[in-house]
Amino acid sequence: MNRLPNVAFRVAVAAFILCSGASRIKAQAPASPPPAQEPTKDADDQQNPFAPQPAQPLPPGMTGSDTNDPRYKLTPGLYDAGETSMGLKHLLLLKKPDAFQLGVDNPDDPKVAKTIGQLGIGPGDLTKIPKELQMIIAQLAFGNSDMAFEGNHLFQGNFYGVSIYDISDPAKAALLTTMVCPGGQGDVSVYKNLLFMSVEMPNGRIDCGTEGFPPEPPPLPGHEKDKRLPVAQKDRFRGVRIFDISDIKNPKQVAAVQTCRGSHTHTLVVDPNDKDNVYIYVSGTSFVRQAEELAGCSGETPDKDPNTALFRIEVIKVPVAAPQDAKIVSSPRVFVDPRTGAINGLSNGGSHGKGAEKPADTDQCHDITVYSAIGLAAGACSGNGIILDIKDPVHPKRLDAVNDPNYSYWHSASFSNDGTKVVFTDEWGGGLGARCRPNDPNKWGADAIFHLKDDKLTFASYYKMPAAQGDTENCVAHNGSLIPVPGRDIEVQAWYQGGVSVMDFTDAAHPTEIAYFDRGPIDANMMVLGGDWSAYWYNGAIYGSEIARGLDVFELTPTQFLTQNEIDAAKAARVALLNVQNQQKLEWPAQLVVAKAYVDQLKRSQALPADRIAALQKAIQSAESSHMSKSTLAKLQRMAPSLEKSAATAKSPADSQRLHALVDILQHPSA
Repeated sequence: MNRLPNVAFRVAVAAFILCSGASRIKAQAPASPPPAQEPTKDADDQQNPFAPQPAQPLPPGMTGSDTNDPRYKLTPGLYDAGETSMGLKHLLLLKKPDAFQLGVDNPDDPKVAKTIGQLGIGPGDLTKIPKELQMIIAQLAFGNSDMAFEGNHLFQGNFYGVSIYDISDPAKAALLTTMVCPGGQGDVSVYKNLLFMSVEMPNGRIDCGTEGFPPEPPPLPGHEKDKRLPVAQKDRFRGVRIFDISDIKNPKQVAAVQTCRGSHTHTLVVDPNDKDNVYIYVSGTSFVRQAEELAGCSGETPDKDPNTALFRIEVIKVPVAAPQDAKIVSSPRVFVDPRTGAINGLSNGGSHGKGAEKPADTDQCHDITVYSAIGLAAGACSGNGIILDIKDPVHPKRLDAVNDPNYSYWHSASFSNDGTKVVFTDEWGGGLGARCRPNDPNKWGADAIFHLKDDKLTFASYYKMPAAQGDTENCVAHNGSLIPVPGRDIEVQAWYQGGVSVMDFTDAAHPTEIAYFDRGPIDANMMVLGGDWSAYWYNGAIYGSEIARGLDVFELTPTQFLTQNEIDAAKAARVALLNVQNQQKLEWPAQLVVAKAYVDQLKRSQALPADRIAALQKAIQSAESSHMSKSTLAKLQRMAPSLEKSAATAKSPADSQRLHALVDILQHPSA
């Protein structure tokens, strides 16, 4: 993304808002490795990052993605692209509602210029932007983003608003309503009757209006390349919107909390000790607005202004019964150096540090995942991964921080269910870059898996979807969630046009892919923004927010890597709502289907002899077929002591935990 044309500051804001804001362009540039290829040029000799690039050799010691994988050469198309999968069945694709479609594919169509103008880019600047980039910017104004779930409803964010779906039957998911409210990037979360939306782009209006603001005036002669903030507007909104969704088909905005950098993402935080309020951690990554637009905002460096809006997050307190009273209650300096008190106390350490790259200060978090059950949060914060103590949610405190020479931009994080591991993603090149090509190293744009012990992170390994992708497929690690298979750590994850990949990271040092879905590029000759932004498991199905196409729905299917019993056990772990960045502790009922999943795992790992596995399977089957008769349950209970002894001598901690969990179910099974 650091190769976007530097036409004007507001152009960068509009084009780059998918993955961050203007300040990130500055921060990321020194943290990126030398380009893997020379960029092509347009007629005006400007860099065009969306044209196919010639392949270059991999850096010494690096390996790339697999070109023999069936995902590599899928045929292109918007709705008719080739598809392939393993362990995932694609149930349906619901196309984006008309309200969220650009509706044209010709960059000369007047709607393209009109849409870009509403983002604040004037006609003078428009002539300097390559046609391909004009289409990308215009498409971005209608891109799908993140998702949240509550009951039988799915809330899909969009740069132009929100779509709400009925998913009572995932295979027949249906659109209930769309709410038009531009401002990007539209990430959403939900709590009871409240819906929260992130707003970052300068076209957002307090009233959700679609007219945006007048195009910016042309720069003065000699200042064409200067970075300029948008003209202050009293009606502009950048921050977190709050809607009442008591009437699910007619959301009503009840509050709008302004922030200095807007809200690229946000995290809903539920305090177990506070039933009256919820909290919102705001991650702003874009430019700091001027004080004339929002009092108290400053984008100066710390040495010039210790009250700068950089180097912090915001915490919004929301009274559940009176959301109109929501307000910012703290602005934690989570990057502070505890020894010196310097608020710019973290840096990337010199990412990909084999050239002349220098460390850059970390002044933002892209995403924060909170895990209230263990009192911790994992922040993916541009140059660093950090661990926060959130027992007092208003005043989170940093406990640890790491960086990685192979990481360009720390994007998001997930805990394992037991809290002993953290998966961080690296959005190398941002969401607009092709970073899964054969010549892209498999340590770049990947997941980094860490052990977490005593609040300290220790690196374990990398994971990147193994299949190579083409030059016109934006592909990099992005949003995912845990799949609640008991006894295993499994995550489903979106990779933009790389599709969906399911990773088992039970053994943190050796993560493996166990399922996937992919379709061919939208266009074989030009980069078109698309692919799955998020892929999340929710109560038995997997949902993918497809940026350009709509909403994907999948179900797991059994393979050698995952049995039907394991899938059925995952379906038994249900939740009332899901905001992935507010991670919940997964719990399973003491049902025999869960016991069968553990037995399958013990068979796969050969933790028990074949005859004992067969005896367990037979005893469980007898209990099920007899509708839990006393005699069959007594037989299960008699098997428990010997399994407890086996747990003490198991070859791996994972098998030991599975045996203990199996014993608990056999001793006290539920219907």
